[in-house]
Amino acid sequence: MPGPIVTCVLLPRLGLIVAVGERSDLLGVPIALAPEPRAAQQVGEVSLAAEAFGLHPGMRLGEALARCPRLILVAPDPAGVADFWERRMVALESIGAAVEPGPPAQPGLACFDARGLLQLYGGQPSGVLAVARRALGVPARFGVAPTRFAAIAAATQARPRRPVIVTGGIAQAREFLAPLPVGLLRERPSLADLPEALERLGMRTLGELAALPAAAVADRFGSRGRQAHLLACGVDTVLRPRCARESVSESLDLPEAASGLQLERALGLLIDRLLARRERRSRTLRAVVLSAVLVEHGGTWRELVTFREALSDPVRMRLALAPRLASMPAPAQTLRLAVERFGPPSSDQRGLLEDPAAARAARLREAIRQTRVAAGPESALRILEVDPSSRFPERRAVLTPYEGA
Repeated sequence: MPGPIVTCVLLPRLGLIVAVGERSDLLGVPIALAPEPRAAQQVGEVSLAAEAFGLHPGMRLGEALARCPRLILVAPDPAGVADFWERRMVALESIGAAVEPGPPAQPGLACFDARGLLQLYGGQPSGVLAVARRALGVPARFGVAPTRFAAIAAATQARPRRPVIVTGGIAQAREFLAPLPVGLLRERPSLADLPEALERLGMRTLGELAALPAAAVADRFGSRGRQAHLLACGVDTVLRPRCARESVSESLDLPEAASGLQLERALGLLIDRLLARRERRSRTLRAVVLSAVLVEHGGTWRELVTFREALSDPVRMRLALAPRLASMPAPAQTLRLAVERFGPPSSDQRGLLEDPAAARAARLREAIRQTRVAAGPESALRILEVDPSSRFPERRAVLTPYEGA
């Protein structure tokens, strides 16, 4: 069986395009997404004209304005971006692709393994790309490579009608990555600030990074350096596709700009409607998305809420969701509540006799599951001693997934 044929779908600057909307002429001038309310003062996605001034996503707002005084800031539209990209991922899943979405901070990026689709669409990656392009319905860039990071790098080099396909194995992926800039490491959120340090040390390309000894890179940058070195060498982890899910949501148009007690009552009504939906089929709710269309400049607000325990009780859901309304930056004219993930069927029946140790272990496993739902699969780790006598701290212990007692 051939190796992985990772296909990357990239819609560059999706957040900026959705935020601009019909004012597409602004994309030709220096423009960037403004920082979200109560978030770090860093710019979001930037236009090509802004990149010419050295701006990039994640740059400090003060530094961005110092480099480009003519920079225009637009309010982000997180709810609009999430809805737009969710429809595109459902379209990819409709052709049979098992899609792994990109990080939440990078909408417009998704990967899937095309091996299982080759026999359905002509036996060649180009046939799969043609079907995926028609399913998306919007211009997108496609990259194909043996690993995820190489496929993402290929997609950044591609054009809407000219995909970049890297055939072969790890050696071919490393050869393809060698001339590319180390700035591509920013595509991995955990390595966002590493390229700047590498450039200060004189490393401009991924090939120069891969040529260094792995131990020297790990000694200087720790586990992040080790990860960056593996990526530069063409090695990456396997894909983790998301589970196909149903879209269940409720929205309510408010008669006037609502806030305070009126907004909490509207939230209670949405919870009751959502729990009464036939599609729920008596299942509990593990995570929901609370979003709103704001009155001010037509912006949006969106927040993912993961419950400590899968719920179907409207009272407890109100207690968990009502405090989140205080973080809304402006009055709302539309409030929406959508199911992000379902839990098991609701049941309050418990055993007559319960072992305390087993109960503690079950609560620990449940806490680990909740943490990974909220912060990703690598959020619950444990320290494993490897070489306690080593004089290098990075070699004494490693982080591995924690599965409980």
